[in-house]
Amino acid sequence: MIGQVRVVGTGLLGASVGLGLRALGVEVIVHDSSPANLSLAIDYGAGRAARDTDNPRLVVVAVPPDVTARVIADELAAFPDALVTDVSSVKVAVLAGVRAAGADVDRYVGSHPLAGRERGGPISARGDLFLGRPWVITPQDGMPAAQVGVIEDLVLDLGAVPVIMTAEQHDTSVALVSHVPQVIASLLARRLIGGTESALSLSGQGLRDTTRIASSDAELWVQILGANAAAVTAVLREYRADLDRAIDTLGAPELPGARRTLAELLAGGTTGVSRIPGKHGQDRRFHQIIVMVDDRPGELARLLTEIGHIGVNMEDLRLEHSPGQQIGLAEISVVPEAEAGLVADLEARGWRIAQVGA
Repeated sequence: MIGQVRVVGTGLLGASVGLGLRALGVEVIVHDSSPANLSLAIDYGAGRAARDTDNPRLVVVAVPPDVTARVIADELAAFPDALVTDVSSVKVAVLAGVRAAGADVDRYVGSHPLAGRERGGPISARGDLFLGRPWVITPQDGMPAAQVGVIEDLVLDLGAVPVIMTAEQHDTSVALVSHVPQVIASLLARRLIGGTESALSLSGQGLRDTTRIASSDAELWVQILGANAAAVTAVLREYRADLDRAIDTLGAPELPGARRTLAELLAGGTTGVSRIPGKHGQDRRFHQIIVMVDDRPGELARLLTEIGHIGVNMEDLRLEHSPGQQIGLAEISVVPEAEAGLVADLEARGWRIAQVGA
């Protein structure tokens, strides 16, 4: 990026944009309606406070969805020489709101980074938050390539991967891969409210994986889901049909064909998981090696160091530690061709392998 960049909204995404650009030497101006958030973001190094002489080349609006369109319109009016983008997770409603406000939409390019954390606010911001993540850009028909290029420069400078879509394509896509998973995870976690302590004590990594995002900000998600209600509802209806089918089948599991129906539903999940792109956007399957790690200081670090010395690239890492046990399980994901050699080398170094396979 060249020139000043103004970031409006210093929550997780806005402050992370500021931190990432500041690390590259870009002059970042931060603004927030909350003096406390603004002060905290400045203290963390996300940028400096606004001045009357500011003349930003680009404005990044990172405010809640229910006020995004209004703030975009205000920024377009305040800085007539600037291009304005936003990071809202809905695009059709925002564009319609900017148009309804009578703003100069020719200088507005919608965008949305597919990145985040369960915790929000400037204290959770990270300059590398967008590294390797998709960042959708939704230019309007006929928009000059130079304007789209400015947003692409922003995305690439922050280490993300630019993806061009229409606003409609974006909203349909995120309903499937982001918004509906949030609803389902939250509803699943809600079932735990009535669970007994003895039942919850049996919780394992599967439950943690499927409910991790349920701790996200409910107020923010009410806004997101409301703004993308049609696309979310369409996916939820399909999910409800599958759920009803599973309930009906389990209601009479002894009937002919019941087990086949359940097998088809579960196999469909396996097929769906296989379509999720892997590391660096590659659509490939990794093999998992589960290593037993003693619950002692430095043991996990030693395992990771030795994997590095062996020369194998670790594609992913998950940890599980059972309460009251002195053993942890480190699930290491590697490309299939690296599996056998890594297992042999780790065993030769004294590591206990609990499980190997795809």
